[in-house]
Amino acid sequence: MATPQRVSSFEPSVWDDFFVQYEPEPFQISEECMKVKADKLKDDVCMLFKTFNNGTVVDKMILLDALQRLGIDHLFQEQINTAIKGIYESESNCCSLYEAALRFRLLREHGHWVSPGEDGSFNKNVTKEPMGLLCLYNAAYLSIHGESELDEAISFARHHLESMGNSLNYPLSEQVKRNLEIPLPRISKRLDVPYYIAEYKHEQECNPLVLELAKLEFNLLQRLHQSELKAYCRWANDLYEDVGLSYSRHRMVECYFWSYNVYYEQHYGGARIILAKLIELVCLLDDTFDIHATLEEGRKLNEAIQRWDESAIPILPEYLKKYYIRLMDTYRELEDELKQDHKYRIVYCRKAVIYLSILLYYQQEAEWFHNSYTPSFEDHVKCSVISAATPFLCIGLLVGMGEEATKEAFEWALGCTDAVKSCGEVTRFMDDMAAFKQGKVKMDVASTIDSYINQHHVTSEVAIAVMDNMVEDAWRTINQTRFDRRALLPLVNRVAGLTKNMTWLFHDKIDRYTFSRGNKDKIEQQFIEPIPL
Repeated sequence: MATPQRVSSFEPSVWDDFFVQYEPEPFQISEECMKVKADKLKDDVCMLFKTFNNGTVVDKMILLDALQRLGIDHLFQEQINTAIKGIYESESNCCSLYEAALRFRLLREHGHWVSPGEDGSFNKNVTKEPMGLLCLYNAAYLSIHGESELDEAISFARHHLESMGNSLNYPLSEQVKRNLEIPLPRISKRLDVPYYIAEYKHEQECNPLVLELAKLEFNLLQRLHQSELKAYCRWANDLYEDVGLSYSRHRMVECYFWSYNVYYEQHYGGARIILAKLIELVCLLDDTFDIHATLEEGRKLNEAIQRWDESAIPILPEYLKKYYIRLMDTYRELEDELKQDHKYRIVYCRKAVIYLSILLYYQQEAEWFHNSYTPSFEDHVKCSVISAATPFLCIGLLVGMGEEATKEAFEWALGCTDAVKSCGEVTRFMDDMAAFKQGKVKMDVASTIDSYINQHHVTSEVAIAVMDNMVEDAWRTINQTRFDRRALLPLVNRVAGLTKNMTWLFHDKIDRYTFSRGNKDKIEQQFIEPIPL
């Protein structure tokens, strides 16, 4: 007897063909003039770095923090690396909680190990210093395993920041509000940039040159992303029309947005589009196993992809043949776009599907569903961390990178350890908590929460608290990986960026990919609304 197909109840796209047809309003000055002006401002900011020798360490840290939060640090990477090295090697003599916490955060973000209490400034005797408390709160989220004092610092700072309530002035009041929702080390940098650009002019240390450059750079990049998004949506529309998988989620704009939050810089356009296409393809695969394919159809699809050859097309059900052909065609197209000495990267991308056994895990979950079986929590985690697909995407995000994406980097990502595994854990547990909050329906497969409740005979509240703690542990592992894999730091930070996407995507236990209206305002902010000059 054939196993029943699950029926899709996904909401339609909130965008339809909006970005295919969208033509932005012209700027008040030409883009060419904006570029000329931005180049001049870059030179001016470079001169600021040259004055570092005459400035204090605190001045350096404040400038670096502003460049990062304004989203223009990528323009000065060499200068920033030199400055960070100087800050690390200089004697730590911070005279305030704010300075100590800022130093701690900047150095840990850049892969330099510093102890939470190396200069004695992480004491908790300052409760009327909101800037210092907020900086402490954010810095403490870069903790690793065993740093209980930083967990205490988070609770301490949160308590006092919340107690200050409406007594804080703008812009600090808005920054506290945002960071109490999602701390700075967990939010995709790009999502925070528009807010911080608006707030920076009110900062005591605001540099008008830096602010003007940030506005120009955001708007110029926005035009680039609008152009890319138009072309990408045409590609995705063609894909949807060709493969005809009408049961799947049509989330082309969200797939690009997902990739954009990992790679927003101009020179990573190729990496951005490759990752977006891989997200699109894997989401179609996920929906096929989750809601449509019978067990036998899933086995056939798994077998065909393991073989990765046109000769496997006849074994597939009719409705999956075009998807299989487009999958292989897309991989060939991506390989053709790579430089000759980078073409091996697509081999790793294919290995990721096979070696990580993503399809086997999709199939395993389908069998659990069709047999009404709830696995042990340990078995479920082992399977569903991979089926979350982000370990696969951690390999996909390397494909379009520059020379820093070495074979060593691909082997590390393929091994699915430390930060890569943790990215999958954050995705899985946050996804399952969001789905649980949404409400289980009879066609849902058992989640990790169901498995934990079933195995340990606890309430859903207890199980969710355990998942929250496991998300925190995964983040500690990602933070630790910055030190353990320092030679791969740029790549670890991109994996961290992918994980930050998950933090926003499932924030407050809402699935903003499936229920994409929750993402609409952020997408408008990034791709439609320019920053006033």
